[in-house]
Amino acid sequence: MNDHQALVRLLASRAYREGEFTLSSGRKSSFYLDAKQVTYDPEGIRLVGAAVYSLIAPFRVQAVGGLTMGADAIVASVVFVSGERGTPIPGFIVRKEAKQHGLQKTIEGIFPPGARCAIVEDTMTTGGSALRAVQAVREAGGEVAVVVALVDRQEGGAAAIEQEGIEFRAVTTVAQIREAFHERKG
Repeated sequence: MNDHQALVRLLASRAYREGEFTLSSGRKSSFYLDAKQVTYDPEGIRLVGAAVYSLIAPFRVQAVGGLTMGADAIVASVVFVSGERGTPIPGFIVRKEAKQHGLQKTIEGIFPPGARCAIVEDTMTTGGSALRAVQAVREAGGEVAVVVALVDRQEGGAAAIEQEGIEFRAVTTVAQIREAFHERKG
């Protein structure tokens, strides 16, 4: 089994659930993906970091970030993997609201002025979270080269990102995870 297959199986066994759920977008869904069950797992974070790094590396980005909380562990894993591979990419997190004290920043971490960035997130549905991060990067003078989702729910998020003139990549899709989930149960 290769790393991609191992990651899909880990997502299927730890993160995927079927039932009735309300998503952050307000939409109702017959399944839920709690990707943090994988992105905060020792083996999962290794697999996620390597997979996301391989998707952003061709874009020669100068920073990787995303909207807190879904992006936090992914950003950290990519920063680590990039350093291990000799092509260090610093990371940042976009707050949902600017800090009300101190430097009152919206972007925390390392965000070089004018940086060409990759935005990452755990689960892409409508693209709203990623687009909030894109907006923050643009307002700070950066450029977004690519948005990468760990899981594309295939519900319009990719199109919303591409409509902004930004490349979109996904490590895996809900269809692949669902298939692995039912194989495991069957």
